[in-house]
Amino acid sequence: MTLTLGEAAQSEEPGVGPGTREPSVDLMSIGEFARLSRLSAKALRLYDELGLLPPARVDPDSGYRWYAAGQLDNARLVASLRQIGVPLAEIRLILSLEPEAAAAHVGAYWSGAEADHAARRGLAGYLVDRLTGQRNVMYEIRVRDIPARSLLCLLRHASSEQEVWDLGKEVIGMLKARPTPRVEGVAGAAFLVYYGEVNQDSDGPVEFCWPVPQDLAGQLAAGFPGLTLRTEPAHQEACISGEDAQRAAQSQRQDDSFQAWAAEQQRESSDLPLRVTLLHTVAPVTDASKGAGIDFAFPLRDRAAAE
Repeated sequence: MTLTLGEAAQSEEPGVGPGTREPSVDLMSIGEFARLSRLSAKALRLYDELGLLPPARVDPDSGYRWYAAGQLDNARLVASLRQIGVPLAEIRLILSLEPEAAAAHVGAYWSGAEADHAARRGLAGYLVDRLTGQRNVMYEIRVRDIPARSLLCLLRHASSEQEVWDLGKEVIGMLKARPTPRVEGVAGAAFLVYYGEVNQDSDGPVEFCWPVPQDLAGQLAAGFPGLTLRTEPAHQEACISGEDAQRAAQSQRQDDSFQAWAAEQQRESSDLPLRVTLLHTVAPVTDASKGAGIDFAFPLRDRAAAE
């Protein structure tokens, strides 16, 4: 980022830099605004470039930025939101909302952050136990049969669980706008396929899948040009119950449980990747299914094929 001559001078000493014209008395220099908002001049320049906090006036000759006192509330809000780790894209949305809606958005963000922190704390404890040789709790594993299925899918790269959540909301939003016939039971529940880890270093991808009746699959797919229709063969799955809020942190523990079980039962995982089944989408919808969480499903290789 290149500083203008006036801003370069401002970074050294408050006041009007060379090459700038004296602004209206209502405006303040970037240095003064930075001091009052507790944001650095560097941050203000970045937020201007991103369209997050543009100055009230830019000198046409020098490019020097001037801010209005009325912008301080938003600037201080931005500074506070960054302190609690809110991403810049989220802050842009919050600034566009009415106060009540903005407050609700901040509350939802922080609830998610706390849930993520709790999940990572649980995973850290699990890793400490495993590294020190302590016995870890193994989860109960159930095996279920899944018939061949037709699936409406959306594949996307994601580097956070929030992005995975957004992917699911996008597809479910499409389907709610154009209701489709359902496949009943767990085989008809929506699920997420993880083709890779989802974190800051790895972006999946992740695929959201919605089972549809095979005899109507082609007709239904025509109504959803944004989704891909594919089929999946019949198979068995080894399933472990989980909690939706701690999906990412539980995956390692579930995988260790599955590996131990598979060795004991002499079963092998198939070429189909790990999936997370959203049990609350099981049809028909009942009070029990509404309150259901998730399970981790490890597709199994057929015994005969394995031999």
